[in-house]
Amino acid sequence: MVKEKTLNNGVRVVIKNMEGLLSVSMGILVGTGAAFETDREDGISHFIEHMQFKGTKTRTAFEISDAFDALGAQVNAFTGKDLTCYYSKSTSDHAEEAFALLADLFLNSTFPEEEMEREKGVVVEEINMNEDAPEDLCLDLLSLASFGKANYGRNILGPQENVKGFTREDIFAYKRRRYCPQNIVVSFAGSIDPEKAVSLVEKYFGDMECAEFTQRNKEVLWKGDNLFRKKPIEQAHFAFAFPSVPRDHADFAATQVMNAVLGGSMSSRLFKKVREEMGLAYSVYSYSSHYEETGVFTVYAGVNPKKAENAAEAICGVLKEFLEKGVKEDEFLRGREQLRAGNIYSQENTSSQMLLYGKEMLYRGRVYDFERRMAEISALTLDDVLRASKENIDFSKIGVASVGNLERAIKA
Repeated sequence: MVKEKTLNNGVRVVIKNMEGLLSVSMGILVGTGAAFETDREDGISHFIEHMQFKGTKTRTAFEISDAFDALGAQVNAFTGKDLTCYYSKSTSDHAEEAFALLADLFLNSTFPEEEMEREKGVVVEEINMNEDAPEDLCLDLLSLASFGKANYGRNILGPQENVKGFTREDIFAYKRRRYCPQNIVVSFAGSIDPEKAVSLVEKYFGDMECAEFTQRNKEVLWKGDNLFRKKPIEQAHFAFAFPSVPRDHADFAATQVMNAVLGGSMSSRLFKKVREEMGLAYSVYSYSSHYEETGVFTVYAGVNPKKAENAAEAICGVLKEFLEKGVKEDEFLRGREQLRAGNIYSQENTSSQMLLYGKEMLYRGRVYDFERRMAEISALTLDDVLRASKENIDFSKIGVASVGNLERAIKA
């Protein structure tokens, strides 16, 4: 059973009641993130996410975490390119108390000055940690190579100088513009009475006022640059990016099957060729990311620096052969079944369902339709995947990023 409601102030609520379970996941989704930030704001969405946990009008940071622990509940948050999410999971008998705590940290955070200064140090260390995680660094560099320094090219963490300079007024100003009822979805999935869930949201969010919200338009331009960072590390990390379809494109599902065939599993072409046959990499994979205006198809590998150019050549060879010779029937059927199974498995996970239904409501303003999704996957044909490959792999637009102890940048 799925229930939806829009409160008078614009906050949307969606609840999926999953019978037979003993827990519930709840999330507050905000349609903001790195892609919506200006240069001066770069990193503020992520910093606010951290600061929301640092004290409210009635609870200190420790009292917030202690209260969740006392319920046996989990709580966390994440910031993405176009989404920030605060979420908790609790046993069903503690759902009301857990949601009250989640709503408190979301709605009533006070952002104490002393906590801000401490948390700036924490986020700076997170940025430093990212610099020491070459796979993450490579993929961040790839976003920059793909989109430049704006929108989807932004690093979610932001630059250190921005983080160190954020003020309480910066936070309040950004929240007035982005943390608005029209830009918020509250999502529940699990063992919870839908009417009870709606009443909880009305109790805590019903008086939330509309502020200065105006949706920001993003001018998205594909760059296709080649960026390189030399670092004295054991492995070389490189990645290729191609412009892909946006999330509402007719070939969204076909692109996912294409990805499964190319690099989404241990039976994929990239894994078999680059790792199993040639022994050039331990980690090699592909994935697709889809946004409102565009998407990105990414291929990544971590290799011995002496073998990096050979590995890059092998990966490009796999991609070009894929374009020239297409997909075999058995590969298509296997990829389609992997996509179908993945969607079915997610139906059994409350956290996945909370996020899935929340995103569908936030991005598209509708309830996620599992049966329609299954029908779309079942209707896919080999020709659909062949067409998707032409839409997703264009070497004239490739973006490249490489990190490691290399003499020069990796080229496609």
